[in-house]
Order: sequence, then C-alpha cells, then structure tokens
Amino acid sequence: MVDLAYDRTTRRLAIGFADGARFTLGAEFLRVHSPSAEVKGHAGQGGTLVRGKARVAITGLDPVGTYAVKISFDDGHDTGLYSWPYLRDLCENADRYWAEYQAKVSQDRP
Repeated sequence: MVDLAYDRTTRRLAIGFADGARFTLGAEFLRVHSPSAEVKGHAGQGGTLVRGKARVAITGLDPVGTYAVKISFDDGHDTGLYSWPYLRDLCENADRYWAEYQAKVSQDRP
C-alpha cells in the first residue's frame, strides 16, 4: 500500500510506502517524468521532451485498481498511470533522473 498526500503550497507530493520509506517529489518532476505515451513515446520511441512546467500543479490523484495512481495536472495532462513500482523508482532515483532531464533540456535548446 502507498500513502499519497499533496501539498498545494509547495506543489510537492509526499509518498509513503508499506516498508516505511517516505519521499517527496515535486509536481514539475512528476509531470516531466510522466509514464504517458506523450512523454515516453510508444514502445519507448518518439517521446516528447516536456518543458516549461516549473509552475505546474497537481489537480487530482485517482487510484487505478491496486497497482497505480492517475495523476492529473493543471496543464490538462492526465494520461499517465504511475504504477507503484514506477513511483518507487522515481523516488529512489530522483536526483539522477532530474540531472539527466536538465542535461537533455540544455542540449535541446530551440
């Protein structure tokens, strides 16, 4: 079981796992790492580098069975289903994933 609590002021999602591990992730981080086809692409190909989401907020957290949560954002994005293992991976590797994202953004300047 996973416990989720969103703080609208800080735009951070607190995530607690059954083993007692607790993490927080920012809405921007979650948005740019959405597991949706828009961001990841189909079969891992053709995804979009999401930019300009520093002020994005979470507007909904809807459980999907017992395996995931659908996170809705105020920019209208709501197609990513964040499985519990995917959320755990994001939590445990957030610093590395954020650094990789920042590097991609700086290399892909319009």
